[in-house]
Amino acid sequence: MTQIIQQALNAVQLGSVYALIALGYTMVYGILRLINFAHGDIFMVSAYLGLFVAGFLISIGHVPAWLTFVVTILASMAGTSLIAVCIERVAYRPLRNAPRVSLVITALGMGLFLENFTLATLKAEPRKMPPLIPVVNMDMGGVSVSTIQVIIIVVSTILMVLLDAIVRKTMTGMAMRAISFDKSVAPLMGIPLDRIISLTFAIGSSVAAAGGILYGIAYPVIDPYMGIRIGWWAFIAAVVGGIGNVRGAMLGAYILGFIEIFTPLVLPSSTYRDFVAFSVLLVFLVFKPTGILGRPSVQKV
Repeated sequence: MTQIIQQALNAVQLGSVYALIALGYTMVYGILRLINFAHGDIFMVSAYLGLFVAGFLISIGHVPAWLTFVVTILASMAGTSLIAVCIERVAYRPLRNAPRVSLVITALGMGLFLENFTLATLKAEPRKMPPLIPVVNMDMGGVSVSTIQVIIIVVSTILMVLLDAIVRKTMTGMAMRAISFDKSVAPLMGIPLDRIISLTFAIGSSVAAAGGILYGIAYPVIDPYMGIRIGWWAFIAAVVGGIGNVRGAMLGAYILGFIEIFTPLVLPSSTYRDFVAFSVLLVFLVFKPTGILGRPSVQKV
């Protein structure tokens, strides 16, 4: 029982990171019906931004650890948001009225560009994220709880609650939902389409950037290809929970976190994790393609 509780805590920690990344997928899809395949690589870029900011602050000296962590995560969120808005403006906006396959190909190409640009400029050697948080392990009835796990879960929960409140209770969130409901009619109601779409990219990418920093402090080795697998798992989480639904993306992320952590306890090897995850995705695509909380879109003809 102690081992199960310990692994469940690890699954919640990992699911919290996946949730922050999956939210970017689901927000962009909800508005543009676009699967932004470059989102995993934006997550990777955010980890590198955090690495550079943290290294700079540590080199100054006499900066408290908590301030280094806060400044690193805020700077990474701001920088990643700016990159995402530029990508939307340069790569996606000119193709907004093009066939959907053109956007998909562009998203794949943008992901490859980010990977190879990072590879060419920063080289392929993995880099170690400096320790931003003092690690203290607490024993609670045989279950080890670290300060890193507590901070990841708390920060992720705050960001998810804040994002859910923005989407559901603000005028900006109302505009996002209106565009998601009918993108052609929303501008007639006075909604600034371009500004809301850019803001959606900025918010989704900033949340993913927070996930990148939290992932970096939990698993402190980053490389130019780290966003590929994590991006795919976050995408599966968004589909399983109901892509286009914010709460569905959160639910799917925790399901995928439990799958990744508990698969080695049930099956003989951890190499079966990807097999189980994609099998779950296939089952949902066959029997419930809208996901757990997603709703089928009805189009009148």
